[in-house]
Order: sequence, then C-alpha cells, then structure tokens
Amino acid sequence: MSNRHSGSCLCGAVRFEVEGDFQRFYLCHCEYCRKDSGSAHAANLFSSTARLSWISGEGQVRQFTLPSTRHSRSFCSTCGSALPGTQMDGALLVVPAGSLDGEVRIRPDAHLFISSKAGWDEALETIPKMEKFPV
Repeated sequence: MSNRHSGSCLCGAVRFEVEGDFQRFYLCHCEYCRKDSGSAHAANLFSSTARLSWISGEGQVRQFTLPSTRHSRSFCSTCGSALPGTQMDGALLVVPAGSLDGEVRIRPDAHLFISSKAGWDEALETIPKMEKFPV
C-alpha cells in the first residue's frame, strides 16, 4: 500500500501530491540550509521511489541551485515557500516537511552537519512555550 501526501505553498497557488514512502527525514544544520530556511535547520523528507505530481501552480515553482555546490531548493515564485524538488539528476525527491498539509508520520532520522549548528540552537526545550503570539 502506498502513502499519499498532499502539500501546498503559503499563498495556496501551488498544490502538489506525493505518492509513496519517505525513506529518510533529516534536520540539516549546514550553513546553506540555515540560510535558505531562515531558521536553525531545514527539515526535509527524502525518497528515491516516491512520485511528485503538481496539482496546480507548477508554472510558479522556481528552483535555485547555489553555484559550485549541490545545494538546491525549490520555492513558490509568489510567496517564497519551500516546495519539493528533485536532486541527483531526478533520482532523489526532497520534500520540505513543512510544505505538507497533513501530519508527518515519521520522526527525523538524524541531525546533519551539527558542527554548523547555530549557537542559539541549544536546549530549546527549556525555554517557555506559548500557544500563540504574546500580546
């Protein structure tokens, strides 16, 4: 039985579906992933067997590959949201976990490039937790 995952960008212009299973889920702390996510790490799902289908907005999907690296990211040209893309000449599907509309049912396998981790990314479970933005 194959899993089906739906996703979209923030503005809703791009919608997609992934059919298949994710083999890996990594939290990458490399300098490139921190820069393009604007956060402590990127959270990406990987599959060599799943298939990506664009439901709407495929023409708004852009891809950027950092020159002289293998670092690549796909995003919505309207809102900038991270979107799925292929790497390794199409052999690997990379799906940003936050782009999926439903729950991600697998846990991350590992933190990658931990030597590049942001200095403020330490013991975050100990800071206060709030249900919404403070007033």
